[in-house]
Amino acid sequence: MSAIERLRAHTHASPDRYKWVALSNTTLGILMATINGSIVIIALPDIFRGISLDPLVPSNTSYLLWMLLGFLVVMAVLVVSLGRVGDMVGRVKMYNLGFAVFTVGSILLTATWMQGTAAALWMIAIRVLQGVGAAFLMANSSAILTDAFPATERGLALGINMVAAIAGSFVGLVLGGVLAPVAWRLVFLVSVPFGLLGTVWAYLMLEERGIRNPARIDWLGNITFGAGLIAVLVGITYGILPYGHHTMGWTSPKVIAEIGGGLVLLLAFVAIERRVAQPMFRLPLFRIRAFTAGSIAALLSALARGGLMFMLILWLQGIWLPEHGYSFSQTPLWAGIYMLPLSVGFLIAGPFAGRLADRFGARPFATGGMLGAAASFLALIALPVDFPYWAFGLVILLNGFAMGLFAAPNQTGIMNSLPPDQRGAGAGMAATFQNSSMVLSIGIFFSLVIVGLSGSLPGVLYHGLSANGVPHADAVRISHLPAVGSLFASFLGYNPMSTLLGPALAHIPHSTAAYLTGHRFFPTLVSHPFANGIHEAFYFAAACCLAAALASWLRGGKYFYDEQAAAGGSPPAEPPVSEQGAGTDRQPAGAR
Repeated sequence: MSAIERLRAHTHASPDRYKWVALSNTTLGILMATINGSIVIIALPDIFRGISLDPLVPSNTSYLLWMLLGFLVVMAVLVVSLGRVGDMVGRVKMYNLGFAVFTVGSILLTATWMQGTAAALWMIAIRVLQGVGAAFLMANSSAILTDAFPATERGLALGINMVAAIAGSFVGLVLGGVLAPVAWRLVFLVSVPFGLLGTVWAYLMLEERGIRNPARIDWLGNITFGAGLIAVLVGITYGILPYGHHTMGWTSPKVIAEIGGGLVLLLAFVAIERRVAQPMFRLPLFRIRAFTAGSIAALLSALARGGLMFMLILWLQGIWLPEHGYSFSQTPLWAGIYMLPLSVGFLIAGPFAGRLADRFGARPFATGGMLGAAASFLALIALPVDFPYWAFGLVILLNGFAMGLFAAPNQTGIMNSLPPDQRGAGAGMAATFQNSSMVLSIGIFFSLVIVGLSGSLPGVLYHGLSANGVPHADAVRISHLPAVGSLFASFLGYNPMSTLLGPALAHIPHSTAAYLTGHRFFPTLVSHPFANGIHEAFYFAAACCLAAALASWLRGGKYFYDEQAAAGGSPPAEPPVSEQGAGTDRQPAGAR
């Protein structure tokens, strides 16, 4: 017997040990995937300087957006298909392939040798490849854990996994800010050793313990779903960019055609899935109330959470940090550091809430978490723009804790409700809702902030610049520039006024130019217009959280799929077993 066979035999002989092997490996995979989803956000200025490309040139804005969102878009599109394929051919096989693809993508990004637009296009393409690998990991990790852990312990396992997924997005911010100034390639190189370790470890140690469901691939469903979702997400991405004389592109014929065409394809996809014998999207799963309510709650929570990180970064980088003495070039790193209470809240609540959900069911914790998140968004609105940091830290700690209180129990409730042979498909469907909502949320949040800025920022800019000696023609020109330019400049750690004034600085006295491009002029000027926009975004997020709380409450009480009842052909349970008074909806055979 070879060393590999002996190692596998030892693991197979110890089921209790195997579940911790599965948890540790899938947690590493999810952590690396989500870190890489956000690590470029803070590192973008150094990356673009490294490839000699100015991200603030209008013709380069699309490269900036796709470097940020390409990873998320491809995950949203592929995760449901890859979960379904995992049910068919084996979840561990698909997961192992994902780790390998992800690692290859990290190596190729590190090895980028080109400059300018060629380098940007190469990196976007490889970021998409990384996203494919991450989709393999995301689609199958929850199903692997559900196969490995008994129903009474899944909350703890899925809670730890979910905390890693959410905390990774915030760890990526700080890690990118620390590594990029040293050498921008380190942003991608840091994943390589962990990717190699995880790939080998998964190949040697993980086992196929789930029930396979051999079937034909639903090619027509996959094509219409993928094309439709890509079109909608691309339309949303370009909707936040200026179009002609408009501050945003929602009226652009291209954006309207992309979103409209995408919705038509998605409607065609639903019609196809209702007719094919072996569909990609398991529509009958929506007959399970716990699955449907949990998926809707996850969608709404992601809609509230997706744009939050970007809004807090803009608030810190564009206003608060400069007003407290930080140069604009320093703000990306410090914004990541000052947002750490958000991830601390997730880390505290996730495993704890998952363990309680094992005992008492998902409903009280998932519902309570969404109510707490709604309260935290209202508290953010109540904060002054120039807040005391202790108050800001407490509010985002509450938000992180509330989101963590929701995430693990909700995912546990979803996974416990699924038949064993459809766990990959169900997990992929839930992940698709979340990932799509994240991109949609970014578009909505940015749109609301830009609308708020566009209403009052032009007048404020014109009067502020004119009062400080900027020539009339330059003040008019700058005041009519799209607000998104100022947002992107702040987001990337550039001085917004230096970017807006440009050549006009040469015609202004040195002392005036120094004041206009200093720490306080732009933040003071933009505070009120920015508050108008961000408050609208937070009201929207609070409403989403309240709707998610309602959906979560309607899931019923403690509920999980009963494999023994399904195997024995027992009739549907009515009502399902509940420790908190589940509703009386009819559940499919094999559920209790």
